[in-house]
Amino acid sequence: MSIQELIKKREATVGIVGLGYVGLPLARTFFRAGLKVMGFDVDEQKIVQLAEGKNYLKHLGADFTKEMAASERFSATGDFSKLKQCDAIILCVPTPLNRTLNPDLSFVEDTTEIISKHLRAGQLVVLESTTYPGTTREVMLPILEKSGLKVNKDFYLAYSPEREDPGRVDANTKTIPKLVGGLDSTSGELARALYATAIDTVVLTSSAEIAESAKLLENIYRSVNIALVNEMKVILGALGIDVWEVIDAAATKPFGFQAFYPGPGLGGHCIPIDPFYLSYKAREAGQITRFIELAGEINRAMPKYVVDKLVLALNDKGKAVSRSRVLVLGLAYKPNVDDARESPSFELVEHIEELGAEVDYHDPHIPVPPKTREHTFSKPSIELSEATLGSYDAVVIATHHDAYDWNWIAKHAQLIVDTRGVMRSIKSTGADLVSA
Repeated sequence: MSIQELIKKREATVGIVGLGYVGLPLARTFFRAGLKVMGFDVDEQKIVQLAEGKNYLKHLGADFTKEMAASERFSATGDFSKLKQCDAIILCVPTPLNRTLNPDLSFVEDTTEIISKHLRAGQLVVLESTTYPGTTREVMLPILEKSGLKVNKDFYLAYSPEREDPGRVDANTKTIPKLVGGLDSTSGELARALYATAIDTVVLTSSAEIAESAKLLENIYRSVNIALVNEMKVILGALGIDVWEVIDAAATKPFGFQAFYPGPGLGGHCIPIDPFYLSYKAREAGQITRFIELAGEINRAMPKYVVDKLVLALNDKGKAVSRSRVLVLGLAYKPNVDDARESPSFELVEHIEELGAEVDYHDPHIPVPPKTREHTFSKPSIELSEATLGSYDAVVIATHHDAYDWNWIAKHAQLIVDTRGVMRSIKSTGADLVSA
C-alpha cells in the first residue's frame, strides 16, 4: 500500500526521532489521533521511562505518557534499524550554535546519515528542527540520496517547523497551526496530509525554504522586539522612569503596538539561537543582518547589566560583592516550567561568581541544574525558608514563577534585584528594592 493510501486510511506508522520538548508532544499528538507511533532516542533513560509510563518533561504533567505506555500503538527505542518499519520519519533534534555563533548542524547531519542507512522506498522524511533556509534541500537531501534512492521518485522530503511553547496552557501541539513545505509538490502534499491527521490546521507553503524562513522570521521578530524593550529598560532606568509602567501605558493602544517585556537576557532553544542561523546564511549571499546582530548584542549584554546593578546596590549598602552571598531565584528560562535551555540565569550565576561572591539558586521546578555544554554550575536548589532567605546579602529575581510568594520574599530578604518587575505591586517590604 502506498504512503498516500496509508495516510488517508490513518494506517501510517509515524517515527519520531528525538523525544524531547518537541518530539514527545508530537508523538502523543499523532498517537491520540489513532496512528501508530515509534519514538527514537539515543538517551536510554528516556526509553526506559517511557516504557514505564513516566514523563520526564514535568511541565506536561505526570500522566502525559501513561496512555501511550499502556498501548501497543506506541513504542520507544534506541534501535534505529527499526526506522524501516516507519512510513513517515520526523526529525526533532537540536540545532544549537557553536562558540562562534555559527550553526551546529551535527545533530541533523548525524541523524540524517542514520536514516539514510535504513531508508526504504515509499517513506516520507520531515525535518522539524529550526534551521537556515536551504538546510532540507542542501544538507539533508544529498545525505539521504546516498542511499541510492531519489527524492520524489523513491522517497519524499519536507520541512515543518516546530512551534512548541513549553508551559503554554491556551494552545498545544494539536491546536497550533502547522506550516509545511516540501522539496517538491508531492512531498509537500504528503506532509500536509500526514500532519492533518493529527493537527487542527495545516498550512502548506510552496517550498521547504518558505517554511524554513517563516520559522526564522517568527523568532527574529520576537528577538528584535525583546531587544528593543531591553534597551528601553536601560535608557529609561538611567532617566529614573519605570519601563514597566511605560509598557503598560503603551499597551492601552488597541492597534499598532504589541507589548514585549524586558528581562535578564534571552532563554529557551529558539530566541537566543535561531536568528543567527539566518545571519550565517545571509553572509553566504553577501548580506548584512543589522537588526539581528544588534538585537543579539543587546540581549546578550543583559546579564552583565543585571550584575552591574547588583554590584552598585551592594556598594550602596557598604558591602563588597566579593564578600557577599547571593541567591538567584529561578533557573528556568521562563516561568512555571523545568526548561533551563539557554537560560540567562546560568550567565548571572557565572558573572557573580567571577566577582568572588558565593552564589546559590532556588527553583521549584529544577531541583538540580541540567548538564549543559557551556556551563558547569552544579549546585542543587537550596531549600527556601525565612532563615535561608534572610542569610543572603542579595536576592536576584531571574524567573517569575507563580510558586513564589513575592510578599513573603520582600518581607524576609535584605536586598532584592528585580529583573522581572514583580516587586512593583508590593506595598510593604523589609528589603531594599532595585529594578534591573
